[in-house]
Amino acid sequence: MTTALITGSTAGIGAAFARRLAADGHNLVLVARDTKRLREQATELHDRHGIEAEVLTADLATDDGIESVERRLADRRNPVDLLINNAGFGTKGLYLDVPMADELTMLKVHCEAVLRLTSAAAEGMRERGRGGVVNVASVAAFVPRGTYSASKAWVVQFTQGAARDLAGSGVRLMALAPGFVRTEFHERAGLGTDSVPGWMWLDADKLVTAALADLARGKSLSIPDPRYKVLMGVAKVLPRNLLGGITSKSGKYGPR
Repeated sequence: MTTALITGSTAGIGAAFARRLAADGHNLVLVARDTKRLREQATELHDRHGIEAEVLTADLATDDGIESVERRLADRRNPVDLLINNAGFGTKGLYLDVPMADELTMLKVHCEAVLRLTSAAAEGMRERGRGGVVNVASVAAFVPRGTYSASKAWVVQFTQGAARDLAGSGVRLMALAPGFVRTEFHERAGLGTDSVPGWMWLDADKLVTAALADLARGKSLSIPDPRYKVLMGVAKVLPRNLLGGITSKSGKYGPR
């Protein structure tokens, strides 16, 4: 049985990955900040699917948290075959309204943690000649909307560049760019979603199914819904200033 490590596993897209991978027979390493929720999730997945679910409490906004996950990924005796870098958050407010500490924490979680954990996992995967990494970004990566969009754009560019460098090694890297997904994400950030049309919302379980299919096909970027593929195609030809104005109507850090 292969092992998958999922950050931000207790809710939203991370929880959907955990459900699907457990159902497919993968053992799991579940990573989040809330030990109680992690243990409840691990017990449920073990009882339902008969897989082993390891709990690792870590705050990826801290060096200690990142280092603890790096150590687990570097364990050659219990290798991780699939890494899902899903942990992330949004903030409410325009540029200069958001405290600098929050902006820097976002870069720590979305960029530094993704870089360090991807590197820790990919090194061992390359030695074994197999493995996969999914870095969860957002379609916000393709629109100019502040630090969140910028950090997710970094995730996309980093992942696709690393995928090219590791081509032929047996290690697959893919950036996942979802749109609006019904999770705890917006509530935690204090972001209203009343202005988001119903057709723009995605189901987390269906999103994960599409993402895993794209990973199996060897894609380095997955936009897992035809509606958002069309929107991103339009975004490429719209003026940047116009695009930024349109996206602001759906909230500062809309999709994800």
